[in-house]
Amino acid sequence: MHSLNHDYPELLLKPAQAPCLSLYQPTHRQHPDNVQDPIRFRNLVKQLEESLRQKYPQREVAPLLAPFEALSGEDAFWNHTCDGLAVLGAPGLFRVYRLPRPVAELAVVADSFHTKPLVRITQSADRFQVLGLSRDRFTLYEGNRDGLVEVQALDGAAQTAADMLSLEADSREGAHRTYGPQGDAAWQGTDVKQDAADRDTEHFFRAVDQVLIERNGKAGGMPLILAALPEHHHLFRTVSKNAQLLAQAIDVNPEALPVDALRERAWALLQPYYLERLSGLVDRYGAASAQGQGSNLLDDIAQAAAQGRVAALLVEADRLVPGRFDAQSGKLTRGQLDDPQTDDLLDDLAEQVLRTGGEVVMVPADRMPTETGAAAVFRF
Repeated sequence: MHSLNHDYPELLLKPAQAPCLSLYQPTHRQHPDNVQDPIRFRNLVKQLEESLRQKYPQREVAPLLAPFEALSGEDAFWNHTCDGLAVLGAPGLFRVYRLPRPVAELAVVADSFHTKPLVRITQSADRFQVLGLSRDRFTLYEGNRDGLVEVQALDGAAQTAADMLSLEADSREGAHRTYGPQGDAAWQGTDVKQDAADRDTEHFFRAVDQVLIERNGKAGGMPLILAALPEHHHLFRTVSKNAQLLAQAIDVNPEALPVDALRERAWALLQPYYLERLSGLVDRYGAASAQGQGSNLLDDIAQAAAQGRVAALLVEADRLVPGRFDAQSGKLTRGQLDDPQTDDLLDDLAEQVLRTGGEVVMVPADRMPTETGAAAVFRF
């Protein structure tokens, strides 16, 4: 299975050889709800085929659809789906992503991939990390309001105190206690071992903090929520230099919670920050628009995007505006989504803004400040 965090944006925003096939659908984790998932997938593949046949001969259509058709028959895959599915294909490229949130059904053939649902999932606006921490190991999770997954292997970093500090197994928590006669010597020996254990814990927490600081730089500085027993919070905060660590925390050993319960508790802490940030972006757009440095008109946004002038773009998450965007001239052409040369204009504009270093935030319809589906803040 391919990694969306790994592929996006470097791979998926690069120009691909046309035609580019994008398929999205909601899926289900449990039986019997998931029985219909492969059937719906095959129906969407038929839509791709119908669109392709409008422009391409059969000898070109068949190789493009072959990996989609092979996937439709993989029972093991359909028995282990998540809440959504994205499948992207082009000559020489095929990617399958299980998604942590449902997505609307969509089958698009165009000159570029339709990536707006992926932007919404990968954007940092509602993404966060959870650090599950104990005295002898840590686990990092990443996700958003809809899903939380463990980060596997942390790019090769050790995740236990024994491995990170090269400790012997008998020097970890529990091995420092002395049992037996309760004389002064026994207590003194216990105190020495407990002091050593406390020092080891402090060194371990410092090492964990450094690993996460380095990783957070790669992950775009997502907010970090600490999940640990209450007695570990003060020490970790004392040694931590991580600017992304939130003051709010989860006072429980994360291993005692199902991942979905951990996600719920984390999102409850993060939601106020998300709403505040989103409100700030809307206010920023309003101020820029009042000064002639922002617009909600797609043609104006397209011209600015082609010139690399869009600093931030708010996009209505579930809205589609069929058409084509010329990244060289900035010209927009309206069209029909079943046309193999037509994509979603909002999707194309978002990709162009990301390519030129701008920020893109997908916004729920009820919080979108405009009626056009987009709102841009210009650099100049």
